[in-house]
Amino acid sequence: MLMLTPTVYDANCPTRQVLDRIADKWTVLVLGLLVSGPVRFNRLRRAIDGLSQKMLSQTLKNLERDGLVHREAKATVPVTVEYSITPLGRTLAETVGAIKIWAETHIGDVEKAQRRYDKNSHHS
Repeated sequence: MLMLTPTVYDANCPTRQVLDRIADKWTVLVLGLLVSGPVRFNRLRRAIDGLSQKMLSQTLKNLERDGLVHREAKATVPVTVEYSITPLGRTLAETVGAIKIWAETHIGDVEKAQRRYDKNSHHS
């Protein structure tokens, strides 16, 4: 069987799905919190402003399916569910962490550029 080299520039390559996942802001924020250690669902929800319970649940399921996050249900009353980052997830967290830092560092420059563009733009 002929194995082709994966490339995100090919619309049919499965790397596109992975790229969609890792380019998602919720993925970046969830992994950033899990790097410090296991976190319970409600703590994640409270820590990430603007993230709905439904979207957090969907993000965690996708990350678990991709092998980036581990879900552990503990037999307590009520059941306690904790999420932790996997070794594979840790490699990604290091990469996307740099993007988060870039965004925090350069937001002023980006906003200035946007204002300049909007002021000078004659586009409709």
